[in-house]
Amino acid sequence: MNKLTAKTEHIHFIGIGGYGMSAIARVLVDMGLKVTGSDVARKELTDKLVSRGATVFIGHEAKHVRGADVVVYSTDIPKDNVELVEAGNLQIPLIHRSEMLARILNERSGIAVSGAHGKTTTSSMISLVMEKAGADPTYIIGGEIMDIGSNARAGKGPYVVAEADESDGSFLHYHPEIAVVTNIEADHLENYDGDFENLKKAYRKFLGNIRENGKAVLCSDDEYLQEMIPDLKCEFITYGIEKPADFSAEEIIYGDRTVSFTLKKGKTKLGRLNLSVPGRHNVLNALATTIVCLEAGIPFPQIAEAIPYFRGAKRRFQVIGEVNDILVVDDYAHHPTEIEATIQAAKSTNRRIVAVFQPQRYTRTFFLLDAFSRAFSDADHVVIADIYSPANDTRMDVTAQHLVDLIEKNSNPNVVYMPTKEDVYQYLLDTAKRGDLIITMGAGDIWKVAEKLVSHWKDQ
Repeated sequence: MNKLTAKTEHIHFIGIGGYGMSAIARVLVDMGLKVTGSDVARKELTDKLVSRGATVFIGHEAKHVRGADVVVYSTDIPKDNVELVEAGNLQIPLIHRSEMLARILNERSGIAVSGAHGKTTTSSMISLVMEKAGADPTYIIGGEIMDIGSNARAGKGPYVVAEADESDGSFLHYHPEIAVVTNIEADHLENYDGDFENLKKAYRKFLGNIRENGKAVLCSDDEYLQEMIPDLKCEFITYGIEKPADFSAEEIIYGDRTVSFTLKKGKTKLGRLNLSVPGRHNVLNALATTIVCLEAGIPFPQIAEAIPYFRGAKRRFQVIGEVNDILVVDDYAHHPTEIEATIQAAKSTNRRIVAVFQPQRYTRTFFLLDAFSRAFSDADHVVIADIYSPANDTRMDVTAQHLVDLIEKNSNPNVVYMPTKEDVYQYLLDTAKRGDLIITMGAGDIWKVAEKLVSHWKDQ
């Protein structure tokens, strides 16, 4: 199945309920293909897929893959999964999630958004602006767009917007027309032999995959992208705040959960952009979005009109609720740079910031321990939970208590260790004050604490 034109094709997804997998499945369903899948539990995303016409099995059984023409799996699926094993026994073609996404993206004018941080927000912002402007894009995103209420859609326009994941090197399957790189940082090094140089080489290969006459959109504020620019063979457009760039932001005004700025192309002021999301990082995300949409032929006035409708992606500075003058926000921030940016954005509310962080993966915590310990200086109070370790993680010699000790030494003496989610929840119930902004951060399940807090206070 080289092209997605065979409407009788039966595609089965192992772990269909994840954001990335469900997004691809949703697009294939909307394209008219037969889609089945399995997951360990029923979720909102699986229910949405069923309502679109997919068949979803709860639990993994060998019989689920029988009759499938292709079986799609993700990096998180263990090699001994019964469906994966059965597909191998039956010689059903097995392809990684990224390969299926590549087939969709590479058939049209692909817009691939990569980078250590900002992939989901930037790809979501591009998708929403394109949709509001009538470009009818296809999009496949790792987080739900709040204004749209979905993480995927099959449009009839020429553009496919997708995240390009560098974490396991899978972004090298893509051959986009436009490639965005938001930033480069030393993360996921366990997949690059612990060597940051290998990760940077992967980004160079990704940019080398851009189609002839395609373009790269690069953040000039990033030192590693600056290193790569002289060697690029493709056309490129830069954006930034601090360093000289083709597109830049001036007269930035940070508000309560908002930010606005004047957009300049070279020395020419194009106009004002008003965002309904906070923080300097979202200024950069909006700059990248504007460049991509201009390249897609959308006039600046339409972009400026559409962009305020973007209210974030799920788990990206998502307001869970505000009760008794206590604002509760949840964010996916799981890297030191993301934590710093999220806390800085929170400060624009002028509230007392209670930063709750659940480290994810022993490997990441081990490799970035010092950087994590210095990321919390702008918070008023810090709560650290135990490390959330997914099934494919490697146990390392690091603990949450070790991180707490280093935070106390390197960035914030007002830090406490609360091992479990229940401990965190009870601690916040006991200590929260009017005027607080409680922000839960991490790629694990710490968001459950935020939702439980708001639910409890609303019921009182």
